[in-house]
Amino acid sequence: MSNEVLIIEDMKKLGLSEYEVKAYLKLLEEYPVNGYALSKNSRIPRSRIYEVLDSLKNKQMVFEEVEGKTTLYYPIDPKLLLNKLKNNFENILEHVDTYTKKVYSEQQKDNKLVVIKGRNKIIEFINILISDAKKRIAVSIWEEEINDLSKGLNEALSRGVMLKGIYFGKNNPYKEIVTHRRIERYLSEKSERYMTITIDGIHVVSGIISREEESQVTWTKDTGFVEMSEDYIVHDLMVNLYSKKLGEEERKEFETYADHIRKEYFGFTDEEFEKFK
Repeated sequence: MSNEVLIIEDMKKLGLSEYEVKAYLKLLEEYPVNGYALSKNSRIPRSRIYEVLDSLKNKQMVFEEVEGKTTLYYPIDPKLLLNKLKNNFENILEHVDTYTKKVYSEQQKDNKLVVIKGRNKIIEFINILISDAKKRIAVSIWEEEINDLSKGLNEALSRGVMLKGIYFGKNNPYKEIVTHRRIERYLSEKSERYMTITIDGIHVVSGIISREEESQVTWTKDTGFVEMSEDYIVHDLMVNLYSKKLGEEERKEFETYADHIRKEYFGFTDEEFEKFK
């Protein structure tokens, strides 16, 4: 896809028609011109060009100057256009924010469990939550997912947001989170990637993230679920940090004991359990 096609599609997202975008872009290349010349340059039908120009004039993207019997058209400076669009959207967003907060009932939503499906949609939603984080983000996350959240996490850290949790992988990019011990053993036991993320002790997103479009997580602001998820992450964090501080022999003894507990809890046979080691 060419750059011209891409910019046309981007500008259409700003509420402009395709003809409006094409007319404005052609005016940037050559101005002032009359309607006939612009129609020819932009390949906009002559029957539509003046309708398009009138619309652009109403949006203050194009200005006209009459010279005798000829009307010439000028584009607004792109920098001024961007400032205008930013101001317009800021005003719109402020209005939407004020109105929606007024009508939105927090109490009706706090105990709801919302299912989000599809890996891309899940990542997009988590990035939205991260962008609004103010105090603390806690994660139990795999290498594949943290790469898709790193931009938002880096921005949160730069705002002073605390990052804590457990990382499942070999290339941990954050000193703030702890790499899960004995990762090879963990990988041999698990066939799915699970993820839990809490934001400011208010939101929790938790579920399976390894099934691409079949991935599914639950988002909730329910206090009980949030606290339970926080406890899960901090418990895993404590166990991993405790294991790391032990001497070699003490660590072997501790991990053997922990393995025994997992074996008994999940009911693994001796043959199944040996495959995990």
